[in-house]
Formats: sequence, structure tokens, C-alpha cells
Amino acid sequence: MMRLDARLLAAFFAIYVVWGSTYLAIRVAVETIPPLATAGLRHLFAGAILFVWARGLHARITATEWRASLVVALLFFLIGHGTLHWAEQIVPSGVAALLMATEPLWIALLMPSRGASRWSLRMIGGLAAGLIGVAFLVPPEAFNAGSQQVWGSSAILVGAMSWALGVRYSATAPLPRDPFVRASTTLLCGAALLLATSAATGEFGRVDVGAISGRSFLGLAYLIVFGSVVAFSAYIWLLERCSATLVATHTYVNPVIAVLLGWVFASEPLTIRVALATGLILSAVLLLKSESTRQDAEAGQAVYGQPARATAGD
Repeated sequence: MMRLDARLLAAFFAIYVVWGSTYLAIRVAVETIPPLATAGLRHLFAGAILFVWARGLHARITATEWRASLVVALLFFLIGHGTLHWAEQIVPSGVAALLMATEPLWIALLMPSRGASRWSLRMIGGLAAGLIGVAFLVPPEAFNAGSQQVWGSSAILVGAMSWALGVRYSATAPLPRDPFVRASTTLLCGAALLLATSAATGEFGRVDVGAISGRSFLGLAYLIVFGSVVAFSAYIWLLERCSATLVATHTYVNPVIAVLLGWVFASEPLTIRVALATGLILSAVLLLKSESTRQDAEAGQAVYGQPARATAGD
């Protein structure tokens, strides 16, 4: 029986509450810092801290491992986090968190478990609940021509789909074996991709350092220290002591925390539509996670709840 102690409770607090709060921190950071630059700087500093902490300078990281890290970084960070940071200029942070929580839907749609010979009623029900929940998140008036809400929501869904592809690729990719070295190499590759794209799109040319607000700076610092370093380290620590299925329960809690924090601190609307969408999407995640666990157990496979991420916030 797992023994509860202060360290265990603190670690679960980090992956439940701290990761859930990163969506609001992203919204605050991108108010006056360009979104791709925000994501790039976040991953650069967090990756460097973890690389030094993991003594990556003394690790033998092969060219093959760096190439695999670059592919994961492309899927997780450039597309996954790049679209999220850009969209949070438009989409409320709570809605963004709920849309990112559709990642298991994309995994089920694009890459069903190898142990599944057919779709079960549980999987079909989870997909249906998730898709209806996504539909509830975007009000009818948002579908007017050129609506920014539609573009922003679509970008986040593309990011969630990219993250799902990254989950499958990273499961078999030749990444560094040490989890902290693996995290640092993907974060550093992600930072390089994001900052290069930021420069190529002209973001750097539009940066006015004097116009960056103190709250945006604090938001970025929070993402680096708490969102990426503290919460991710807690996640890795928990995976060594608890089942991956238990650790993966943060995917049910993060969107709820994000919705509540957005409502309390950013005056984001907490409407009946958002409440219904929250229930439907979380039900979908629960159904799909439990079905994936059952199929993997039947196939005799090890269950890995969530990939190592800096975000999840992700």
C-alpha cells in the first residue's frame, strides 16, 4: 500500500494544481511578450536548468538521440505548445486547457492500441462525449466568418493532435535513457525550433522590451520555474514511485483547475456551456484512459499514462 507523506502530497499538488495553473500563466505572459518567443524562452531556460541538473554535460548523447529529440520537440513544443501560446491571445485559458485535454481523443482516433481488434462501446462513448464537449466550447456566434475564436480553437486542436502523434513516436524513439536528460534535450530542441520560428516570422522585430509588463515577465518566470522545472521534476519523481495510471490522473484535474483560475483571476466566463463541456471532456478522457488501460493489460503491455512534458501545459 502506497504510503502518503509530505513529499508525495507536494508532488501531486505540483502536477495537479501547478500544471493546471500554467494555462493562466501563459495567457498573462503573452499579453506583452510574443507567443512563440514566450514558449521558446520558457523551454530554453527550463531545458538548460534540467540539463545542468541531470549532468547532461557528462552524458553521452548520440547524434541519433539528438535527432529523435528534435522530432519530439517538433511535435510537442513547436506545434503543440506553439499553437497553444499563440491561441491564448484569443481563447480563454480555461477553454484552452479543455481543448488540450482532447489529446486522448486524437490518440484513439489516429492510433488505436495495438491490442484492440475493434472499437469498444466505451471507446465510442468516450469519443462521442469528447467531440460533443468540444462543440459546446465554441458558441454558435463564434462561427461567423473570420471569427478569431474558431481560428484559435482550431489551432489548439491541431496542437493536441500533434501532441498525440508525439506520444506515439516518443514511446519507441531512440531518446536518451535518463529521463531528465531526455527531458532536457527535447526542451532545448523545442526552444531552438520555437525561437528560430519566432525570428523567421518577424516576432523579434516587433518586441519592445520597454513595453513588456511586469505581470507578463512574472508569468514567464512562473512558467519556467514552476510549470516546467518544478512540476515536471515532480512528475518524473512520481513515476518512479507510483503507477503511471495514478500519475496520469492529472489530466482529469488540470482542466478543472485552469477553468476555475481563469474564472477567479481573469474574469473568464464560467457559463453553462463551459460547465457542460468540462463534464463531457473529462468523462471522455476517463473513458478513453480506462479503455486504453484495459486493452494494454489484455495485450500484456506496460501502461504509460502520459509522456514527459513541460506543460502539459502544458
